[in-house]
Formats: sequence, C-alpha cells, structure tokens
Amino acid sequence: MTQPLFITVLILVCTIACIIYGKFRADLIALVGLVVLGLTGILSLEELLAGFANPVVITIAALFIVSAGIFNSGLVDEVGNYLLKFGVGSELKLLLIVMITGGLLSAFFSGTGIVVILIPIVVSMALKKKMSPSRYLLPLAYASSLGAVLTLIGTAPNILISYILQSEGIVKLNFFDFTPIGLVAFAAGVVFMLTLGRKLLPEEPLAARNSVKELSARELAGMYKVYDRLHYLHIPGNSDIVGERLANLHLPFQYEITLIEIKRKAKEKQLPLLSKQSVISAKADEVLHPDDIILVFGEVENVERLAVDYELEYKHFNPEQIKKHFVSSKFGLTEILIMPNSNYENQTLMDMQFREKYRCNVLAINRNGEYIQTEVGTERLKQGDALLIHGEWKNIERISADLEDMIVIGSASEEVVEQRERTQSKAPIIAAAITALMTILLSIGAIPFVLSVVIAALLMVVTGCVRSMEEAYQKINWEPVLLIAAMMGIVRALENTGGVRLISDWFAIFFDYTGPYGLLAGFYLLTMLLSPFIPYGVTAIVMAPIALLCSNTLGISPIPILMGIAIAASVALSSPKATSSNTLVMTAGEYQSKDFVLMGILLQIFVGIVLVLTIPLFFPF
Repeated sequence: MTQPLFITVLILVCTIACIIYGKFRADLIALVGLVVLGLTGILSLEELLAGFANPVVITIAALFIVSAGIFNSGLVDEVGNYLLKFGVGSELKLLLIVMITGGLLSAFFSGTGIVVILIPIVVSMALKKKMSPSRYLLPLAYASSLGAVLTLIGTAPNILISYILQSEGIVKLNFFDFTPIGLVAFAAGVVFMLTLGRKLLPEEPLAARNSVKELSARELAGMYKVYDRLHYLHIPGNSDIVGERLANLHLPFQYEITLIEIKRKAKEKQLPLLSKQSVISAKADEVLHPDDIILVFGEVENVERLAVDYELEYKHFNPEQIKKHFVSSKFGLTEILIMPNSNYENQTLMDMQFREKYRCNVLAINRNGEYIQTEVGTERLKQGDALLIHGEWKNIERISADLEDMIVIGSASEEVVEQRERTQSKAPIIAAAITALMTILLSIGAIPFVLSVVIAALLMVVTGCVRSMEEAYQKINWEPVLLIAAMMGIVRALENTGGVRLISDWFAIFFDYTGPYGLLAGFYLLTMLLSPFIPYGVTAIVMAPIALLCSNTLGISPIPILMGIAIAASVALSSPKATSSNTLVMTAGEYQSKDFVLMGILLQIFVGIVLVLTIPLFFPF
C-alpha cells in the first residue's frame, strides 16, 4: 500500500466513523476530509472542486426548489386527502391506503415532505376509527422510503447510479427505468407490512399506555402530567409584582415558571349583569393588576419561591374545574412537531420569541419519549421534538398554518385543519403542470436530466409557486448537497490512489465463488448495513465504483448490481435517525428505537431477498 493510498483510506475510514458517531454534522466532517486530501496533494484543486459542479449535486439542489413549489402550492395536500378517502373501512384497508398514498406520492415528491403533510391527516383518520395512530405512522414512513425508488428522481442514490452508468457509457436510464424493480420493492414492503409487519407494530405505544388513544386536549394534559404542575396565585394590592410587565419578570428563567393566564375582575363601571371575572391570555406585554389571580405552571418549590418573593397568596381550586377551564371552547392544548430543516432547529424558544409570535405557551417538550418540563425556554430544539402548547384556539390555528417550520400532531379545535398559504388560486394547477413537464422531459431524455430539473425549479420561482429566489435558496437542504459533493471528492481520491481497484479485486476473489447472484446479494447486504448510519444514501457513492470494477473483473453486467445498491442505499429502515421521515413518525407515533430496529431489519432482508431474485429478470447479468 502506497503512502497516498494509506492516507486516503485513513481519511475515508475516519470520515465514515465520525459520521456514524453522529456528534457533528455529516457535511462538515466530509468537507474536512476533502480539504485534508487537497492539502496533502492527493487531490488537485480541480478534482477537489469537481463534486460541487457534478450534475448529480446540482440536480439534488434543484429538486429541493421543485419540491418547495409543489408543497407551497397545496398540490400534495389535495392529492393526499383525495387518496386517503379510500381508506374508509377496516384497519387493514386503511393501512394499505396509507402505504399506497405515501409510496406513490414519494415517487414524485420529497418523501420527507409527504410524511410531513400526511401525518396530521393519518392521525385524524386513525382517531376517527378509534385506533392508535402508531398503527399507521411507521408504515407511512417506510412506504415513503420504498416509494421513492420508483423513479429516477425519487432518491439521491437513483440519480447517482444513473449518472455513473451513463458517464461510463454503459446505459442511459430514463425517468421510469427504475419503476419495474421499484414496484417489486414497494409491493414486497406492502405485503410484509400487511402480514408479519402488522403483527410487529406496537399494540400499546407510549401514547396508548397513557390513555391518549384519542389524543384529545385533556388527555394530552394527562400524558404530560400538566394538572399536577398548575397553581393559582392571588396578587394582593401591596405586592411588588403589581404594575410589572410580564416580559420584564423573566419568570421562565428566574423561577422556571410559565404564567399561562390571568383572571381579572371586571371594572366597577360595568353593568351588574356583565360584572364578572374575565380571563386574559398571558401576553408578554400584559401588566399585572391588584387582585389578579394568575394561573402558573411549574414545580411546587419554584411556585412557592415566587410566592414568597412577591408576597403572593395561594388560591385553592377544584381540580375538575381547572380541567374544564384549562381546556375549553376558548383555550386549548395541542402538540406541534418541529420539522426537518426547520428554521427553529437548534434555536431556543427565547430565540424564536415563540410567545410573542404566537401568543401561546410551551409547557413541555417530548423528545423521543423523554419529557422536558424544566428550563423549556432555554432548551435547544431538535427535529422531531414535540412541543406541548397552551393558548387560545385562534392562536393555535395560526400555528397550524405555519407549515414551513412545524406541524400540528395533536388536537386543536374541532374545526382546525391544516392550512397552507397559497401563492395564488391556481397554484396547485401550475405546480402540477410544471411537475408534468419535468416528468415528460426526463422520460423522453431529449435534454440532460439535470437541465430538466433546473428548468422546473426556475419555473417554480417564475410562476410564484416559490415566492422568491431568497426562498428558493432557503428551501435547499444544504447538508446532503455538500455531503454528497465532498464524498464524491473523497471517493475520487480513492480511485486515483488505486484504492477502489484494490478493494474491488478483494471482492472479486471472494464473489468469484458465489456467482452473480452472490455478488448482487453481497453488495446489497453491505450497502444495507451501512445505510442506517450514513445519511442521504451516501453509501451508494462509496459502494458504486467498487461494484462497477468488481463486476467488470468477473465479466458480469454492473447494471443489476448498481440497481441493487441504489435501492439498498435508499431504503434505510432500521434506525429512527436514518431518515427524517423516521425521526418525524418516532415522536408523532410515540415509538421506541427497538420498534424500528426489529421491523426495519426484517423488512429490509425480505425486500432484499425478493430483489436479488427479481432484478436480473429486468436487468440480466
């Protein structure tokens, strides 16, 4: 092994190890590895930057803009709602319709976006059938991953494999060339989930064990143990808190307490018929008055400390009365989910000015089953976090319309449904037309596939489906874009130093005894094992060049082998952190990691066996 090869292998191994470790951003790790290869002279400047100009990278970036226009338009909402209407009936029928809907939409649109849109709809349908949403949300996430392999643009590995096969002069794949084996993989996944997978779904997830099968507002309060932390305090006239603005008291930070609402006596000049206590939402600019009765949320010792400091008096209350008042026709309680790539990710509620923006209080955070109820305001949010919020229904409805950063997964008022801002009344038709044009261009192959996608992205901006170029840039998830570009450079270094040839020769010696089916199964298995730990299908970048050389050495067509790698890299099902879809449904469905591990591994093995037997029927060895 030469010194450049040793350095390259060391950098590649360290990069993959750090990505699996998961403490740092994957794109940052890959970029550091790429820069080191450039500084050591193993990569020239042109080779180091080549990945960033690669058609695959540009295509993936443009697809984020296309997806943004589609979701902004409301097209997916309408299609998803329409398809799910056919799920009326038995649990088996609804499960089938959920998977078909999620899978078919993910073939053309972002799988994560599809899951974001469908979670509230699926939860609502499950609750109406008096069933736990956890019976459907995990199959929805799996269907989005399986359905994405149906088309050329469904996943990054599909695009990458297509580019490699075309650049090597082997074959040019069109838009629907992945569809036959994609349908086989999707059908296998559906069959598994309707049979063995259905039996493996948790019968009593965390939400069900806490008596929230209907996820009503009162039941959410019970699950989070909200009622045990509610306290009424009376403000006497001589208290130093009188006249203070709520924002100036900094109660969440000084006392770890949230002031939820204020009961205030009506003015004396009002008519006797109208003289009663009014309930006021605790807004940041609200000034406290004498004889106000404040409802606070926090630990007993912290509330007692507040009462002593400001000479406040405890006010006893009937627990049943507070339950009726806390969740009423005016005030409500619900959960919201932080979406992937949300502007709120890694921010605190204080940074977001959540209370000022939405006039609602965050009482607790559910992070993968762990309930955070202290120092909520300073906790940095992560994707998949569920926030328990309390406020007036009209303000909760405002949150439900903010689909760019979060989605409502619990109950709001009975009339609340997902709302999406339409840029114009004909936006869904325009978005559908642009998507159809892109599909036609990709299908006939008259122009390069990257140009077809870029044209669609530009049309989304020009027609207003994406409101501006600034929004277009914001909608691009730069982590996978930069990660893929950097990993292409690292693998290029492995090729230049002879590492790819060396590894492929080792594989060729081993798989020479197994035959072509063994080669296909071996690369599928290796890719499958790495995919849950390395995000965005990057395993395909590493495995594809090795498989290509190994196939050529053994005199086997590389097409079926690379097809298997594309699917194995796309379908990462055995980890809740493998895909954003998995992360989202883990919180929304109250799953545990073991639910993904057992189900995901069995499903991937089953799909893999079916594919090893069927891929050669479409793409012979």
